[in-house]
Amino acid sequence: MNKKKRLIIAFVGALLFVSNVAHSATSKIGILVFDDFLTSDVTAPIEVFGAATKKSWFSSYEVMVISATKRKEVLSEEGLRIIADITIYDDIKLDVLIVPSAYKIDDLLKNKDLIEYIKKQSQSASWMASNCSGAFLLAEAGVLDGKKATTWSGGESGLLKSYPKIKVQFDKNVVVDSKVITSNGGPVSYQAAFKLLAKLSNDKFSNEISEAIQFDRLKNAFRP
Repeated sequence: MNKKKRLIIAFVGALLFVSNVAHSATSKIGILVFDDFLTSDVTAPIEVFGAATKKSWFSSYEVMVISATKRKEVLSEEGLRIIADITIYDDIKLDVLIVPSAYKIDDLLKNKDLIEYIKKQSQSASWMASNCSGAFLLAEAGVLDGKKATTWSGGESGLLKSYPKIKVQFDKNVVVDSKVITSNGGPVSYQAAFKLLAKLSNDKFSNEISEAIQFDRLKNAFRP
């Protein structure tokens, strides 16, 4: 191989390297976890956004699991053990933060570090989201003040009583208001994830992922 060919090959290789770097993930979707979180509140957005990141139209996004404590290992209410990528004590700026729920939310509401983390991320994130009682954590951080929001089905009155500045919506699966999405949680966490994916991309791409994971077979059962 002559010198000229070697230079051409080296040049092409450099271009490919730069191209791969340029197309690496630059936007981060953070999903909070803590001990006793409700499993589907977390696994639903992981599945939806994880599948989307494999597509060229969403490859600029990266899904990260974030522990609410200094321990990366957490256990869900239903027994699912998860190892988080980072913790709330790591310095990272998120484009999206999704907050799950727990049956016992009071101790989490008293966790000043967690609430401050949510508040800080809300100041720069493009979207904030919660499933089920995760809305109470967003509310405690002031994210929902003056906005329409919901929580678990049957918990709306409690949210309104605790946080009267929120325009609580009753009997709504998913509520979107000013770059904030709240949902009932549980299986509805999928519906919320697809709604958020559509906001971050478009309806066509969101439907593409719905079909890919066969959620479209069930979507008529979850009407907003």
